[in-house]
Amino acid sequence: MTATADAEAAANELTPLADYLGSVLRRLRALPPLDLDLTQAYGNVLAEDVVAPHAYPAFDQAAIDGYAARWEDIAGAGRAGYGAARPGDSRPVRLNVVGDLGAASWRPVRLTPGACFSVAAGSPLPIAADVVVPVEWTDQGMAAVEIFRTPKRGYGLRRAGEELPAGTLLARSGSYISPALVAVFAATGIGHVVVRPSPRVVIVATGDELVDVGRASQPGQVVDVNSHALTAAAAEVGALAYRVGICDDDPEGLRGLLEDQTLRADLIITTGGSGTGPGDMIRRVLSRRDGGRASPVTFMEVALYPGSALGFGTVGAEEVPVVCLPGEPGAALIGFEVLARPAIQLLAGAEPVFRPSVRAHLLETVSSPAGLREFRPAHVAERRGGGYTVQPLRGGPYTLSGLAEANGLMVLGERVTSAAAGSTVDVLLLDRRR
Repeated sequence: MTATADAEAAANELTPLADYLGSVLRRLRALPPLDLDLTQAYGNVLAEDVVAPHAYPAFDQAAIDGYAARWEDIAGAGRAGYGAARPGDSRPVRLNVVGDLGAASWRPVRLTPGACFSVAAGSPLPIAADVVVPVEWTDQGMAAVEIFRTPKRGYGLRRAGEELPAGTLLARSGSYISPALVAVFAATGIGHVVVRPSPRVVIVATGDELVDVGRASQPGQVVDVNSHALTAAAAEVGALAYRVGICDDDPEGLRGLLEDQTLRADLIITTGGSGTGPGDMIRRVLSRRDGGRASPVTFMEVALYPGSALGFGTVGAEEVPVVCLPGEPGAALIGFEVLARPAIQLLAGAEPVFRPSVRAHLLETVSSPAGLREFRPAHVAERRGGGYTVQPLRGGPYTLSGLAEANGLMVLGERVTSAAAGSTVDVLLLDRRR
C-alpha cells in the first residue's frame, strides 16, 4: 500500500467535521434572557424582536437652520428649484419674522399668511409651515426677511414618523446590539431591551512544559501562547473572557481547577493534552468513566487540519460545557474558529453562529492532505469587476504565522488534494480590525 493510500485509509477512520460540529451544537442552548437598561445593552444579542413604540421623529421639525414658512407665500422668490441664483435674478419675497423657535420650544404656534418663524435645526415646526428656507438663501433679517430663492415644497423639514413610524420592526431576535441600534432604540422611546447575556468563557492552558510569556523557550519549556491568544479570540466574539493561566499535568489539581471554574463559567476552553500520548492529561482526566456512567467529555479524532484531536462535554454538577483544543498554537486557533467560536455564538443567542463566507478566485496552486478538511490562512481581496480573489498564506505547521496576516480562512474539503490557480474555493471572512 502506498503512502497516499495509507493516509486516505487513516482519514477514513476520522469523524467528518460537519457531523462532529453538528453533534456538539445540538447539545448547547442559548443562555437565559434578561432585561437590561439600554446603557448596558451594547454588544449583547437580542432575545426577542424589538418594535418601535413611538415614531421618529416624534413631531414635525426643522431639519436645517432657516425660516419656516408657507410655500405659497414664497413661491415667487428667485428661480424655483436648486439652481444658482443671485438677489438680482428677480424680485425677492419679503416676510415678517414673527418669532424665533429653538429645539427646546414647546408651545404650539401657527403661521399666518405673509409671516415666517426663524427656526433652528431640530425645533418644532409651526402649524401650517411646509418649507424651511435655508439662511444662506435670505438676507438673514430679524424683524423681516427677504428670500431670494424658492425651495421645493417640503424642503428643510422632517415630518413625524418620516424615518421610523410607530410599529416598525427595529431589530430581530439574534441581532447584535450596535451603537447605531442603541441610538435607534433611544430615539423611538425604548429604555430597556431583553437580551442574552454575554457568555462567560474561562480559558485554561495545561502542560508541565508551559511557562508564562516574557521569556524565550528553553529545552523542556514552551511559552504559553494559547491561553493569551484564546482569551483574545473569545473577547473578539463578545464573550466575557477570563484567562486562568497555566495548569500543571496533575490529575487532582486539574480536576479541582475545572470544578472551581464551573462557578463562574458558561463555557470552559482547555488547550493542550487532547491527544492520545502518555502526557495528554486533559484527555485522561476528563474521559475517565465514573463507575458505570459514560464519560462526561468525549474526545474524537476529527477530519480537520491542522489539529484533529478535539473534545467536548460537560464538567461539574452544573454541567458546564467544555471544549478541549489541541496544544499547538496554530491548531488551537483553528480549533477555536471551527468549534469554540460557534459554541460561544450559540450560547449568546447570535444568528448566524458561523462566520460569513464567499467564493473566491484562487491565485496560487495549493495542495491539501487527503481526507481532511483544511482551514488555511489566506488574504482575501475584492476584484474591481466584482467577486473576490484569495491568496493562500503559510499553513500546516506554520499556521500561526499565517494567521497573523490573514483576513480569511480558505476551506479545502476532504476530497481536495490539490486546488489549481484559477479555480474557485470557499473562504471564511475573518472580522479583523485593521
